[in-house]
Amino acid sequence: MTRLGTGTRLGTGIGWRPEIADAVERMPGIDWVEAVAENICPGHLPASLLRLRERGVTVVPHGVSLGLGGADRPDEGRLTALAERAEALGSPLVTEHIAFVRAGGPLTASAPLEAGHLLPVPRTRDSLDVLCENVRIAQQALPVPLAVENIAALLAWPGEEMTEGQFLYDLADRTGVRLLIDVANLHTNHVNRGEDPAEALADLPLEAIAYVHVAGGFERDGVWHDSHAHPVPRPVLDILTDLTSRVAPPGVLLERDENFPEPAELERELASIRAAVDEGTRIRTAPPADGTATVGGGAMSVGGGTATVVGGAMSVGSGTATVVGGAMSVGSGTATVVGGTAPVAVGTATAGVRAVTALPDTTRRRLGLAQTALLSALVAGAPAPEGFDRARIDVQARALAAKRADVVAKVAPELPQILGGGYRAAFMAYAQGHPMRGGYRRDALDFAEQVLRDGPPMAERARRELRGWWLDRSGPAPRPRSRWARMGRSLIRR
Repeated sequence: MTRLGTGTRLGTGIGWRPEIADAVERMPGIDWVEAVAENICPGHLPASLLRLRERGVTVVPHGVSLGLGGADRPDEGRLTALAERAEALGSPLVTEHIAFVRAGGPLTASAPLEAGHLLPVPRTRDSLDVLCENVRIAQQALPVPLAVENIAALLAWPGEEMTEGQFLYDLADRTGVRLLIDVANLHTNHVNRGEDPAEALADLPLEAIAYVHVAGGFERDGVWHDSHAHPVPRPVLDILTDLTSRVAPPGVLLERDENFPEPAELERELASIRAAVDEGTRIRTAPPADGTATVGGGAMSVGGGTATVVGGAMSVGSGTATVVGGAMSVGSGTATVVGGTAPVAVGTATAGVRAVTALPDTTRRRLGLAQTALLSALVAGAPAPEGFDRARIDVQARALAAKRADVVAKVAPELPQILGGGYRAAFMAYAQGHPMRGGYRRDALDFAEQVLRDGPPMAERARRELRGWWLDRSGPAPRPRSRWARMGRSLIRR
């Protein structure tokens, strides 16, 4: 159910992953899919995605490594790669995250660091200014519209100046970017940061929503982990109902990244999502009991009384109207328009428009120093920056290390096969003192070298297999990086 253009309608979708590709192709009622952009090669698209496209199923590339919330300007190579994937898939839009994934480097005169996962940006004016400029740079480089996603967070930045809803509203207002709203992430931030999902939804520019993510997770020791590996819980479905009671989102998509259940279970989850959307639609479209109406999309014609419209279009004969987005034609009375257009015949109208100013490099440097300090604490064992909860820093650090272990096991499945049950403990010990440098494949090689040099005792057969694996991928005699590396090389060759 895809209709392209300014009124793009996607329908019900599911995250396409190679592990469930066959099941997704057979699932009834799938209107579109979303694929992780970095896992797709434009010249060699997976056969499953090609078959889905031939059937008219829309494919949206979903980026995870651009780091639009980071202090540096977006990398041109990553932007080019994202644009190539959008064009290869014939996608109506591309999506990324409001997050930072790396820090350090020339901007802060420090060693570059990679998180290996999405980290929250501080909701401050500096951070918003940088994000807005980065989004504009990305918009200019991409051939289709961009939508950005709110992320889940295990920790909160001290001294934040805005709520999540206000931050997203200002971002959309200043850049015109579309929003990918993840209701599971709103639930995560409710549990971990005490933020009210209903308040966040009330602040959002609902007319800017491109589509909605729904996913599962689990709670441990009072912390909610957005795992994408568990069933969607009832609180997340309730937030979805709340959202769809306010606006009709163009699309809703189920995310599942691992621990995949049987196809029948995925179909039951999709049915629960459709039921939550239907309930929200019923609430939104119920006739008002009096002359006051709130509309979350579509069009409205008002002869009298009071009306609030979020998105869509409105024609007002008399009374008072507030429009957030969309267009308005006013015959008489008073109209307030935030975004969109407002031709006015009689009465008054105000429009919320912001001027765009150049961003000084000092703003990026301030944000870069703050992000580098946090990332150093998370992946390099540095002290927690002032104002952060040390316990939450530890939780986030363990979560990042676990994520690295999981991804390395996927890109280099031979490692857990060779090391057996000791793989995870060995990797977690390695991660504590070895920040990632150069991506997950480089991480796998560094881990194998460290295990061969300083790791726990292992059977001679496993050592030979691990040494052979490492040599096959790193070359027979790569140049040693230091005296310690040369010592390690001699140990590996024994």
